Amino acid sequence: MKTLDRLTALLEMREIFYRHDRHPLTYTARETARADHLPPRTFAKVVVVHSEDGYAMTVLPADRVVDLEELRNALGSQHLRLATERELQELFHDCELGAMPPFGNGILYEIPVWVDGLLMSEETLCFNAGTHRDVIQMNTEDWEDLVHPSVMAFAHAAG
Repeated sequence: MKTLDRLTALLEMREIFYRHDRHPLTYTARETARADHLPPRTFAKVVVVHSEDGYAMTVLPADRVVDLEELRNALGSQHLRLATERELQELFHDCELGAMPPFGNGILYEIPVWVDGLLMSEETLCFNAGTHRDVIQMNTEDWEDLVHPSVMAFAHAAG
């Protein structure tokens, strides 16, 4: 079953309102937000990191970047790095590279989810749904209630 199908089935089963959009092919979160006519601050991008505790999803606004040093300090981690493309393909074999939705914590993927607090201040949240063409938009509170992410401050403005 495709990621999009698994995700929409989950949202419908939980009776969570969402909107699914398709747009022309894009590869970055900022390009996708632009293609969907969304403010980049509402588009959630997933950046996967690896530490001595394993992999984790970081979820942050499209117009921000992960501050690995800040995240390392917040977690008390000795070693923290970005996941490689090969690792992403293994972890998210059902998604196009870089298009994984932010549904870890056992919801779609068995991987912890850390979200930057800036994203949580938005009313709605948009994200890739397994492809570089499919986007889901939903209420941020509904996403938080479903995923139960750890909220931290680890992002800063993109340069």
